Amino acid sequence: MKRFYKEAGTAAMEGGWQVTLDGRKVKTQGGKQQIVPSAALAAALADEWAAQDEEIDPGTFVLRDLADYALDVVEADRAAVVATLLRYGETDTLCYRAEPDEPLHTRQIAVWEPLLKAAEARWDVHFERISGIIHRPQPAETLKRLESVLTAHDAFTLAALNTLASLSASLNIALAAIEPGADIAALWDAAELEADWQVEQWGEDHEATSRRERRLAAFTAAARFAELARV
Repeated sequence: MKRFYKEAGTAAMEGGWQVTLDGRKVKTQGGKQQIVPSAALAAALADEWAAQDEEIDPGTFVLRDLADYALDVVEADRAAVVATLLRYGETDTLCYRAEPDEPLHTRQIAVWEPLLKAAEARWDVHFERISGIIHRPQPAETLKRLESVLTAHDAFTLAALNTLASLSASLNIALAAIEPGADIAALWDAAELEADWQVEQWGEDHEATSRRERRLAAFTAAARFAELARV
């Protein structure tokens, strides 16, 4: 699609802010008015439009897609999105460790255990640690508490969490990533610990490295989206 506008801007609206293209208000892909909660997020969305060349590249609208997901999907059925996120808590990658006599287990303890203990302290819950890949249910009380934590978040934060959790296979990493001052690079390294371990053992694969970089960019963008939405 060719660029059809000259200027991207923002305007204050009832309930938030909205991107304008030559003064026309932008809508979501689902046809709703794309009203976001902060001027900072609206400005970042406008920057995506302003950065387009003569041909619009849909793949560069990372923040817009997250905003549309929040408005078109999350707001339509928050309970379903919360239920999806809870599944990442039930099978959180931080809880599944190698066998204790394996070298990988030592690194998992060093990197993952502090994150899991911090989550337990923050939410006053307990997570079962599992050696191996056989699923073991998490305590019902833990999942109930996590559900209340998720339900308290707005649609834009839930949209960010959906991306963060799916990329990291961890609800705990996702929740840590939306905390103010979060070390996003360290959290991503924790999420990729096992993949990086395999690279150390068997060597680097160019395609896998490129995929990791793309996934890191998406993870970083989702964390930034959550931050911008609450500014």
